Amino acid sequence: MEPMDIVGKSKEDVSLPKSTMFKIIKEMLPPDVRVARDTQDLLVECCVEFINLVSSESNEVCNREDKKTIAPEHVLKALEVLGFGEYIEEVYAAYEHHKLETLVEMTEEEALAEQQRMFAEARARMNNGVSMQKQPDSDHNLESQ
Repeated sequence: MEPMDIVGKSKEDVSLPKSTMFKIIKEMLPPDVRVARDTQDLLVECCVEFINLVSSESNEVCNREDKKTIAPEHVLKALEVLGFGEYIEEVYAAYEHHKLETLVEMTEEEALAEQQRMFAEARARMNNGVSMQKQPDSDHNLESQ
């Protein structure tokens, strides 16, 4: 993807908060490892390009299904198409965790129980090698409880 392919914005117009990214980079490494500033900048640029790539492919998946709104399952399919299938389980678990954190109707105990259930399902899928094809119905399950 060319830098100007970001819906009419130049590369300079689209970025991630560098301080947040530097903090993430630092937290991921052992305390005795240092990262040069230009390397940090390169990692931030890689993240921006990755987001652009996944967003673009998600849009393609969405368009192939004649949908107007990119849904989480489109992003998961895009990851698979782009060769990042090994990350789908973890991404889906993070998505489910985020949904739990944003639900206001659930008590803390209900949210914890639901989180444990979803983690158990994700572990079972991972251990059994089952692919992530059935995500859309999970919203309905949470709403009906």
